[in-house]
Amino acid sequence: MRRLNILIQLAVDHTLLLFSYWFALLIRFEGKIPAQALKHYLVYFEIAIIVKLAFLLLFDIYRILWRYAGAREYLRILFATFISNALITAVLLAMKLGIPRSIFPLVLILDVFLLSVPRLSPRIYQEIRFLRLGGKRKRVMILGAGEAGVMVLKELRRMKGQAYDPVCFIDDDRSKWGRTVNGLRVVGGRQDIRLNVHKYGIDEIIFAIPSLPLPDKREYIKHASQSKAEVKTIPGIFELIEEKVSISELRHVDITDLLGRDPVILDTSSLKNFLSGKRILITGAGGSIGSELVRQILEFYPGELILLDIYENNLYDLEMDIKRNWPHAPIRIVIDSVRSGERMSLQMEKLKPEIVFHAAAHKHVPLMETNPQAAVLNNVFGTYNVAKAAHENEVEKFIFISTDKAVNPTNIMGATKRLGEMIIQAFNGVSTTEYGAVRFGNVLGSSGSVIPLFQKQIAEGGPVTVTHKDITRYFMTIPEAAQLVLQAGSYAKGGEIFVLDMGEPVKIADLARDLIRLSGFHADKDIMITYTGLRPGEKLYEELLLDKTRAKETRHKKIFIEPPEYFSLQVVDVRLEELMKIVRSNNRRALYEYMMELVPSFQPKEYVNDY
Repeated sequence: MRRLNILIQLAVDHTLLLFSYWFALLIRFEGKIPAQALKHYLVYFEIAIIVKLAFLLLFDIYRILWRYAGAREYLRILFATFISNALITAVLLAMKLGIPRSIFPLVLILDVFLLSVPRLSPRIYQEIRFLRLGGKRKRVMILGAGEAGVMVLKELRRMKGQAYDPVCFIDDDRSKWGRTVNGLRVVGGRQDIRLNVHKYGIDEIIFAIPSLPLPDKREYIKHASQSKAEVKTIPGIFELIEEKVSISELRHVDITDLLGRDPVILDTSSLKNFLSGKRILITGAGGSIGSELVRQILEFYPGELILLDIYENNLYDLEMDIKRNWPHAPIRIVIDSVRSGERMSLQMEKLKPEIVFHAAAHKHVPLMETNPQAAVLNNVFGTYNVAKAAHENEVEKFIFISTDKAVNPTNIMGATKRLGEMIIQAFNGVSTTEYGAVRFGNVLGSSGSVIPLFQKQIAEGGPVTVTHKDITRYFMTIPEAAQLVLQAGSYAKGGEIFVLDMGEPVKIADLARDLIRLSGFHADKDIMITYTGLRPGEKLYEELLLDKTRAKETRHKKIFIEPPEYFSLQVVDVRLEELMKIVRSNNRRALYEYMMELVPSFQPKEYVNDY
């Protein structure tokens, strides 16, 4: 199709160039061209036109989308036309063919006019249409004058209606300062952002340096956010490599842009083998991770997806979302509780899943500190019930969603998740089912996480509450976590604990300042930050591995394996019977002490008193 389009353009240009010679001769001979002369000249004119078309091809004139072109593209036509005409004129005059010299400058002028005007008209039409609609262009500053910035500039110029007016580049490369890149001036570095926003009346700033290291990225966003202009960012680096930048995909800079998380590259062939056509059960399907697992799995065409949760409202919302986006998805909604071993056995026998993702859990640390029995019933016995039902019904694979808080836990929630890991490793020793666990840190935007809390506090005018100035946490996005859980699940052979690469830990105080700045305020000036002290069971920092020296790599650079440990299921059964008695006694001190016995790495900072 593209080749046909070029051939059509060549045919049109051939006709226009032939018209140039004819019209020039018409002027030279005052409207009466001698027939003999025209016949004599025609063969040479045809050769000349072929040369001119070759120059147009050489200058890539036929690869330009002219409705989006700028001055640089029109200069290419001018150069191609001037050089080809100069060459042809010199050759034809040297051959002494009797062609009137006066027609050559006329032909040059006509060539430029006839080749440019048809190509210029769509751009002129867009400009007139925009002015008639009374639209106001947004004056845009682009951060980064490299390849990504130039791609953004070209895309801005291509916008229908010309709603954007690119004004300047900002770039830290001093050699570019004062120069123009693709027709746009580079006016300074990151420290000059606010000055030039004011100077040029900038309405919108577009960040276009996707490969920039995180500390420099933070600096750029900091300077940009302190101006009055809107700050937006382009898609990720992989979209840029494939030249898929679209202004419709521009979005406001958010906190995920400041965490330095690279896009996840999945081994799709292994995931297809793992998920396609399979009957898959997800417990806690209405939660943050569970619902994202559902969405990700649907992309691999499961045979049936069974969504189990105790909270019907969450499942209803998820069901509506699936019906909107995957209207023919084979889903089944199950309202039930993992706390009931009998119900889980009945459901597993009836539904016969081939793969189980166990995401149902209580995860809120301070709430579980004051409700430890609930944490144990849900996170320990719930896991046991689902794992046992999977074993009894010969499920192929069982993946347990764990947490970094299970490593050397200081709170009851982390201890229950560590005990959950031990339970699935015990079942793995006696079952045909392959059991595995996936351990990761905090996910951005999940229910109960710090980001929504900070956003709410900022919206209310502050203060933003941070428990300690030095507290750090690992973060990843919900889609990233779900994708890596699925990838780890495809690698599971039985008994492993997969640990996800969470990147560098982030200071919560820095996170709060970034969110305040992105909301258009100044930390400790417009919005105050207050430090409230560590909550019960809260650590200053989290760990991901029990023993870092034993961690092994997988085929995926973001997934590591903590080698399997072996626990006797008979011993686990006896211990859990005793644990249930203590839970029913409602004696919290006894519960904590027994949990410390079951999970030797559990070292609570303090017991929560009985009441």
